[in-house]
Amino acid sequence: MTDVTQRILALLSTLQTGRAFSGDELATRLDVSPRTLRRDIDRLRDYGYPVSTRPGPGGHYRLTAGTAMPPLVLDDDEAIATLLGLATLAATGSAAAGSVDEAATRAYGKADQYLPKRLRHRVTQLRASLETSAAFAPSTNTDDLGTLANAIQHRQIVTFDYSDKDGSASSRRVEPHRQIHHHLRWSLLAWDTHKGDWRLFRIDRIAHLHTSTMTFTPRPLPAETALDYLRQGFNKHRERVVLTVDAPLPAVADALKYQEAEVSPLDDRRTKVVLMLDTWEWLLLNLAFLDADFTIHEPSDFRAACQVFGARLLDCK
Repeated sequence: MTDVTQRILALLSTLQTGRAFSGDELATRLDVSPRTLRRDIDRLRDYGYPVSTRPGPGGHYRLTAGTAMPPLVLDDDEAIATLLGLATLAATGSAAAGSVDEAATRAYGKADQYLPKRLRHRVTQLRASLETSAAFAPSTNTDDLGTLANAIQHRQIVTFDYSDKDGSASSRRVEPHRQIHHHLRWSLLAWDTHKGDWRLFRIDRIAHLHTSTMTFTPRPLPAETALDYLRQGFNKHRERVVLTVDAPLPAVADALKYQEAEVSPLDDRRTKVVLMLDTWEWLLLNLAFLDADFTIHEPSDFRAACQVFGARLLDCK
Protein backbone atom coordinates (compact mmCIF):
# COMPACT_ATOMS: atom_id res chain seq x y z
CA MET A 1 0.00 0.00 0.00
CA THR A 2 1.60 3.25 -1.11
CA ASP A 3 -1.21 5.64 -0.15
CA VAL A 4 -0.69 6.66 3.49
CA THR A 5 -4.36 7.43 4.15
CA GLN A 6 -5.49 4.10 2.71
CA ARG A 7 -2.83 2.31 4.75
CA ILE A 8 -3.83 4.05 8.00
CA LEU A 9 -7.51 3.25 7.41
CA ALA A 10 -6.63 -0.41 6.78
CA LEU A 11 -4.61 -0.51 10.01
CA LEU A 12 -7.42 1.12 11.98
CA SER A 13 -10.01 -1.22 10.49
CA THR A 14 -7.90 -4.22 11.49
CA LEU A 15 -7.33 -3.00 15.05
CA GLN A 16 -11.03 -2.19 15.51
CA THR A 17 -11.75 -5.93 15.48
CA GLY A 18 -10.73 -5.78 19.14
CA ARG A 19 -8.07 -8.49 18.70
CA ALA A 20 -4.47 -8.21 19.79
CA PHE A 21 -2.02 -8.46 16.88
CA SER A 22 1.71 -9.06 16.96
CA GLY A 23 3.86 -6.63 15.00
CA ASP A 24 4.82 -9.32 12.49
CA GLU A 25 1.17 -10.27 11.94
CA LEU A 26 0.11 -6.67 11.32
CA ALA A 27 3.07 -5.99 9.00
CA THR A 28 2.22 -9.11 6.97
CA ARG A 29 -1.50 -8.28 6.79
CA LEU A 30 -0.83 -4.73 5.61
CA ASP A 31 2.18 -5.61 3.45
CA VAL A 32 4.46 -3.06 5.11
CA SER A 33 7.80 -3.17 6.87
CA PRO A 34 7.98 -3.26 10.70
CA ARG A 35 9.42 0.25 10.61
CA THR A 36 6.51 1.57 8.54
CA LEU A 37 4.06 -0.18 10.87
CA ARG A 38 5.57 1.55 13.90
CA ARG A 39 5.27 4.93 12.17
CA ASP A 40 1.63 4.23 11.28
CA ILE A 41 0.88 3.22 14.87
CA ASP A 42 2.35 6.52 16.03
CA ARG A 43 0.18 8.34 13.46
CA LEU A 44 -2.95 6.68 14.84
CA ARG A 45 -1.98 7.77 18.34
CA ASP A 46 -1.45 11.32 17.10
CA TYR A 47 -4.99 11.19 15.65
CA GLY A 48 -6.30 10.31 19.10
CA TYR A 49 -6.75 6.55 18.74
CA PRO A 50 -5.48 4.78 21.90
CA VAL A 51 -3.31 1.92 20.64
CA SER A 52 -1.75 0.01 23.54
CA THR A 53 1.53 -1.86 23.15
CA ARG A 54 2.83 -4.90 24.98
CA PRO A 55 6.57 -5.36 24.32
CA GLY A 56 8.68 -8.49 24.57
CA PRO A 57 7.77 -12.16 23.96
CA GLY A 58 4.07 -12.46 23.24
CA GLY A 59 3.97 -8.72 22.59
CA HIS A 60 1.16 -7.16 20.63
CA TYR A 61 -0.73 -4.05 19.54
CA ARG A 62 -4.34 -3.54 20.54
CA LEU A 63 -6.88 -0.75 20.33
CA THR A 64 -7.98 0.08 23.88
CA ALA A 65 -11.47 -1.25 24.51
CA GLY A 66 -14.39 0.93 25.52
CA THR A 67 -13.15 4.09 23.81
CA ALA A 68 -15.53 6.09 21.62
CA MET A 69 -14.22 6.29 18.06
CA PRO A 70 -15.71 7.53 14.79
CA PRO A 71 -17.36 4.74 12.77
CA LEU A 72 -15.74 3.44 9.61
CA VAL A 73 -17.78 3.03 6.44
CA LEU A 74 -17.60 -0.53 5.17
CA ASP A 75 -15.80 -1.03 1.89
CA ASP A 76 -17.01 -3.61 -0.65
CA ASP A 77 -15.03 -6.55 0.72
CA GLU A 78 -15.97 -5.76 4.32
CA ALA A 79 -19.67 -5.54 3.44
CA ILE A 80 -19.58 -8.96 1.76
CA ALA A 81 -17.63 -10.44 4.67
CA THR A 82 -20.17 -9.00 7.15
CA LEU A 83 -23.08 -10.56 5.30
CA LEU A 84 -21.33 -13.93 5.06
CA GLY A 85 -20.48 -13.79 8.76
CA LEU A 86 -24.11 -13.12 9.68
CA ALA A 87 -25.29 -15.93 7.39
CA THR A 88 -22.85 -18.37 9.00
CA LEU A 89 -23.78 -17.34 12.54
CA ALA A 90 -27.51 -17.47 11.74
CA ALA A 91 -27.12 -21.10 10.64
CA THR A 92 -25.48 -22.07 13.94
CA GLY A 93 -27.78 -22.77 16.87
CA SER A 94 -31.44 -23.31 17.62
CA ALA A 95 -32.64 -19.71 17.06
CA ALA A 96 -33.91 -19.47 20.64
CA ALA A 97 -35.43 -16.12 21.56
CA GLY A 98 -32.74 -13.64 22.59
CA SER A 99 -29.90 -15.81 21.30
CA VAL A 100 -26.92 -14.71 19.23
CA ASP A 101 -27.97 -16.84 16.27
CA GLU A 102 -31.54 -15.50 16.37
CA ALA A 103 -30.21 -11.92 16.40
CA ALA A 104 -27.89 -12.76 13.50
CA THR A 105 -30.87 -14.07 11.54
CA ARG A 106 -32.70 -10.78 11.99
CA ALA A 107 -29.62 -8.69 11.21
CA TYR A 108 -28.92 -10.76 8.10
CA GLY A 109 -32.26 -9.73 6.64
CA LYS A 110 -31.70 -6.00 7.02
CA ALA A 111 -27.93 -5.46 6.87
CA ASP A 112 -28.21 -3.84 3.42
CA GLN A 113 -30.19 -0.95 4.94
CA TYR A 114 -26.98 0.25 6.57
CA LEU A 115 -24.79 -0.02 3.48
CA PRO A 116 -24.00 2.61 0.84
CA LYS A 117 -26.51 2.56 -2.02
CA ARG A 118 -23.87 1.36 -4.47
CA LEU A 119 -23.49 -1.88 -2.44
CA ARG A 120 -27.12 -2.72 -1.74
CA HIS A 121 -27.82 -4.35 -5.08
CA ARG A 122 -24.69 -6.48 -4.84
CA VAL A 123 -25.60 -7.60 -1.32
CA THR A 124 -29.14 -8.44 -2.44
CA GLN A 125 -27.69 -10.58 -5.22
CA LEU A 126 -25.36 -12.33 -2.77
CA ARG A 127 -28.20 -13.08 -0.36
CA ALA A 128 -30.33 -14.53 -3.17
CA SER A 129 -27.46 -16.77 -4.30
CA LEU A 130 -26.46 -18.04 -0.86
CA GLU A 131 -27.42 -21.19 1.03
CA THR A 132 -25.93 -22.26 4.35
CA SER A 133 -26.15 -25.62 6.06
CA ALA A 134 -27.40 -25.71 9.62
CA ALA A 135 -24.89 -26.67 12.30
CA PHE A 136 -26.05 -27.78 15.74
CA ALA A 137 -24.78 -25.67 18.60
CA PRO A 138 -26.36 -24.53 21.86
CA SER A 139 -27.83 -21.04 21.64
CA THR A 140 -26.18 -18.39 23.80
CA ASN A 141 -28.10 -15.38 25.09
CA THR A 142 -26.94 -12.01 23.76
CA ASP A 143 -27.81 -10.28 27.04
CA ASP A 144 -25.52 -12.66 28.94
CA LEU A 145 -22.65 -11.98 26.55
CA GLY A 146 -23.21 -8.24 26.89
CA THR A 147 -23.50 -8.40 30.68
CA LEU A 148 -20.28 -10.41 30.98
CA ALA A 149 -18.46 -8.06 28.59
CA ASN A 150 -19.49 -5.08 30.73
CA ALA A 151 -18.43 -6.86 33.94
CA ILE A 152 -15.05 -7.76 32.43
CA GLN A 153 -14.51 -4.18 31.28
CA HIS A 154 -15.41 -2.70 34.68
CA ARG A 155 -13.85 -5.53 36.72
CA GLN A 156 -17.05 -6.41 38.54
CA ILE A 157 -17.77 -9.71 40.25
CA VAL A 158 -20.72 -11.66 38.85
CA THR A 159 -22.93 -14.38 40.29
CA PHE A 160 -24.96 -17.01 38.45
CA ASP A 161 -26.47 -20.48 38.61
CA TYR A 162 -24.54 -23.05 36.60
CA SER A 163 -25.55 -26.44 35.21
CA ASP A 164 -22.71 -28.92 34.66
CA LYS A 165 -22.77 -31.37 31.76
CA ASP A 166 -24.12 -34.07 34.10
CA GLY A 167 -27.09 -31.85 34.96
CA SER A 168 -26.01 -30.93 38.49
CA ALA A 169 -26.58 -27.29 39.44
CA SER A 170 -24.56 -24.92 41.62
CA SER A 171 -24.36 -21.24 42.47
CA ARG A 172 -21.15 -19.48 41.42
CA ARG A 173 -19.45 -16.21 42.33
CA VAL A 174 -16.60 -15.34 39.97
CA GLU A 175 -14.24 -12.68 38.69
CA PRO A 176 -14.82 -12.71 34.88
CA HIS A 177 -11.76 -12.24 32.67
CA ARG A 178 -12.39 -13.44 29.11
CA GLN A 179 -15.15 -14.74 26.81
CA ILE A 180 -14.05 -17.38 24.32
CA HIS A 181 -15.66 -18.68 21.13
CA HIS A 182 -14.34 -22.12 20.22
CA HIS A 183 -15.91 -25.03 18.32
CA LEU A 184 -19.28 -23.23 18.10
CA ARG A 185 -19.39 -22.84 21.90
CA TRP A 186 -19.12 -19.69 24.03
CA SER A 187 -17.15 -20.04 27.25
CA LEU A 188 -16.19 -17.79 30.15
CA LEU A 189 -12.76 -17.89 31.78
CA ALA A 190 -13.13 -16.68 35.35
CA TRP A 191 -11.58 -16.88 38.80
CA ASP A 192 -13.98 -18.79 41.06
CA THR A 193 -13.87 -17.01 44.43
CA HIS A 194 -15.21 -20.05 46.32
CA LYS A 195 -12.86 -22.57 44.69
CA GLY A 196 -9.93 -20.17 44.74
CA ASP A 197 -8.93 -21.24 41.24
CA TRP A 198 -9.49 -20.64 37.53
CA ARG A 199 -12.57 -22.18 36.00
CA LEU A 200 -14.14 -22.39 32.53
CA PHE A 201 -17.91 -22.07 32.20
CA ARG A 202 -20.07 -22.74 29.15
CA ILE A 203 -22.08 -19.54 28.83
CA ASP A 204 -25.13 -21.38 27.45
CA ARG A 205 -25.32 -23.22 30.82
CA ILE A 206 -25.39 -19.99 32.84
CA ALA A 207 -28.69 -18.78 34.31
CA HIS A 208 -29.78 -15.91 36.54
CA LEU A 209 -26.65 -13.88 35.80
CA HIS A 210 -26.20 -10.82 38.02
CA THR A 211 -23.48 -8.19 38.26
CA SER A 212 -22.50 -7.12 41.78
CA THR A 213 -21.19 -3.75 42.86
CA MET A 214 -18.00 -5.38 44.14
CA THR A 215 -14.92 -4.97 41.97
CA PHE A 216 -11.74 -7.03 41.69
CA THR A 217 -8.11 -6.60 40.69
CA PRO A 218 -7.32 -8.38 37.39
CA ARG A 219 -5.13 -11.46 37.74
CA PRO A 220 -2.49 -12.72 35.29
CA LEU A 221 -4.13 -15.29 33.01
CA PRO A 222 -3.21 -18.93 33.69
CA ALA A 223 -1.90 -19.26 30.12
CA GLU A 224 -0.68 -17.03 27.31
CA THR A 225 -4.32 -16.55 26.24
CA ALA A 226 -7.71 -17.72 27.46
CA LEU A 227 -8.03 -19.86 24.34
CA ASP A 228 -4.71 -21.55 25.15
CA TYR A 229 -6.06 -22.40 28.61
CA LEU A 230 -9.22 -23.84 27.09
CA ARG A 231 -7.20 -26.00 24.71
CA GLN A 232 -4.99 -27.22 27.54
CA GLY A 233 -8.12 -28.51 29.26
CA PHE A 234 -9.25 -30.31 26.13
CA ASN A 235 -5.83 -31.88 25.69
CA LYS A 236 -5.27 -32.82 29.33
CA HIS A 237 -5.92 -36.53 28.77
CA ARG A 238 -4.75 -36.72 25.17
CA GLU A 239 -1.43 -37.71 23.66
CA ARG A 240 0.68 -35.72 21.26
CA VAL A 241 0.75 -37.41 17.86
CA VAL A 242 3.33 -36.59 15.20
CA LEU A 243 3.15 -38.13 11.73
CA THR A 244 4.14 -37.64 8.12
CA VAL A 245 1.49 -38.13 5.44
CA ASP A 246 2.43 -38.76 1.81
CA ALA A 247 -0.12 -36.28 0.49
CA PRO A 248 -0.10 -32.53 -0.24
CA LEU A 249 -1.05 -30.14 2.55
CA PRO A 250 -4.50 -29.07 1.20
CA ALA A 251 -5.67 -32.69 1.06
CA VAL A 252 -4.40 -33.46 4.56
CA ALA A 253 -5.91 -30.28 6.02
CA ASP A 254 -9.27 -31.15 4.47
CA ALA A 255 -9.18 -34.67 5.93
CA LEU A 256 -8.47 -33.23 9.40
CA LYS A 257 -10.74 -30.17 9.13
CA TYR A 258 -12.61 -30.93 12.36
CA GLN A 259 -9.45 -31.45 14.37
CA GLU A 260 -7.06 -28.82 15.72
CA ALA A 261 -4.00 -29.98 13.86
CA GLU A 262 -0.76 -28.21 13.01
CA VAL A 263 -0.02 -29.04 9.38
CA SER A 264 3.11 -27.96 7.53
CA PRO A 265 4.43 -28.96 4.09
CA LEU A 266 7.64 -30.97 3.92
CA ASP A 267 7.53 -30.72 0.11
CA ASP A 268 4.88 -30.72 -2.62
CA ARG A 269 3.83 -34.29 -1.81
CA ARG A 270 4.40 -34.75 1.92
CA THR A 271 2.90 -33.08 4.97
CA LYS A 272 3.90 -33.07 8.64
CA VAL A 273 1.02 -33.24 11.12
CA VAL A 274 1.03 -32.58 14.88
CA LEU A 275 -2.17 -33.01 16.88
CA MET A 276 -3.53 -34.16 20.24
CA LEU A 277 -5.64 -37.34 20.29
CA ASP A 278 -7.04 -39.81 22.79
CA THR A 279 -7.58 -42.69 20.38
CA TRP A 280 -5.62 -44.14 17.47
CA GLU A 281 -8.86 -45.38 15.86
CA TRP A 282 -9.93 -41.80 15.14
CA LEU A 283 -6.65 -41.20 13.32
CA LEU A 284 -7.02 -44.27 11.13
CA LEU A 285 -10.63 -43.49 10.29
CA ASN A 286 -9.78 -40.03 8.95
CA LEU A 287 -6.54 -40.93 7.23
CA ALA A 288 -8.27 -43.80 5.42
CA PHE A 289 -10.14 -41.28 3.27
CA LEU A 290 -6.83 -39.88 1.99
CA ASP A 291 -5.69 -43.16 0.44
CA ALA A 292 -2.10 -42.16 1.21
CA ASP A 293 0.82 -43.74 3.05
CA PHE A 294 1.75 -42.28 6.43
CA THR A 295 4.37 -42.71 9.14
CA ILE A 296 3.56 -42.27 12.83
CA HIS A 297 6.65 -40.87 14.59
CA GLU A 298 5.09 -40.66 18.05
CA PRO A 299 3.67 -41.97 20.30
CA SER A 300 4.96 -45.51 19.99
CA ASP A 301 1.75 -47.12 21.35
CA PHE A 302 -0.29 -45.47 18.57
CA ARG A 303 2.16 -46.81 15.99
CA ALA A 304 2.05 -50.32 17.49
CA ALA A 305 -1.76 -50.33 17.59
CA CYS A 306 -1.96 -49.31 13.93
CA GLN A 307 0.54 -52.04 12.98
CA VAL A 308 -1.55 -54.69 14.78
CA PHE A 309 -4.68 -53.43 13.05
CA GLY A 310 -2.90 -53.48 9.68
CA ALA A 311 -1.82 -57.10 10.22
CA ARG A 312 -5.41 -57.98 11.05
CA LEU A 313 -6.58 -56.46 7.77
CA LEU A 314 -4.01 -58.48 5.84
CA ASP A 315 -5.45 -61.65 7.36
CA CYS A 316 -9.00 -60.61 6.49
CA LYS A 317 -10.75 -63.14 4.24
